[in-house]
Amino acid sequence: MKKLILNDGQKIPIVGFGTYKSTEQEGIESVKSAIAQGYSLIDTAAAYGNEDAVGKGIKASGVSREDVYVTTKLWRESLGYESTKKEFEKSLKRLNLDYIDLYLIHWPANAKNYDNWQQTNADSWRAMEQLQAEGKIKSIGVSNFFQEHLEALFETAQVLPAINQIEFHPGYWQKDLVAYCKKQNIVVESWSPLARGKVFGNGVLEAIAKKHNKSVSQICLRWIIQHDVVIIPKSTSPERMAENIQLFDFELNIAEMEQINKLPEMGFSGELPNIWPDRIKI
Repeated sequence: MKKLILNDGQKIPIVGFGTYKSTEQEGIESVKSAIAQGYSLIDTAAAYGNEDAVGKGIKASGVSREDVYVTTKLWRESLGYESTKKEFEKSLKRLNLDYIDLYLIHWPANAKNYDNWQQTNADSWRAMEQLQAEGKIKSIGVSNFFQEHLEALFETAQVLPAINQIEFHPGYWQKDLVAYCKKQNIVVESWSPLARGKVFGNGVLEAIAKKHNKSVSQICLRWIIQHDVVIIPKSTSPERMAENIQLFDFELNIAEMEQINKLPEMGFSGELPNIWPDRIKI
């Protein structure tokens, strides 16, 4: 499995397993199955309500702790210095782990929801830096941060975010934000890599898939990793899990990459970090 080197020297697998909506027994079994299929990066979040199931799935897999890369996230209603520390300990306990490989601020505070959103994000980040210094977190990062949120964070941050996990898929890949993150040596990670299913039935993607004798899903995921962006597709189907990780026996050429780059907007969630909890009309 290809890995990307983060700005703190840690390495992250470029393909991981997402667990959004995978709860209780289904969550346990899907994580266990994913690890058996070769996934080593498991992505969860406090807001998913499944950290307990993810932890049990990791334990049931029988693999060594150091062979699993675990990501979880601080929910946007728990921002602030003291709250961040408390919420992290809750996540750690639910996962039943001694440390987290990657801890992210799930959504930034913004001007619509906080009187001083810059300070709120900075306070959360300071707590995360301390938890990292204590060895409880290997890498710290953010999710859904626009450039404005990152620039404000840089004013006080002692540690650069290692990751920015954002919505990234054909039809909505935030090209300018990705370029900015790469310039800052921040690795980008994709959520919703299949555009909430909107990629299926797209003629361009179907033609490229047919040429490579691959599925549309595999074409989309391969396109993302060729942008050097981490992917965390989710599935409870063992067959789909296997398909989603079989991405390294073919390559998209420059023309194909550009075709996908230029696809019109599709599958955008409508969720924007500078206006939550509202969504734009889509």
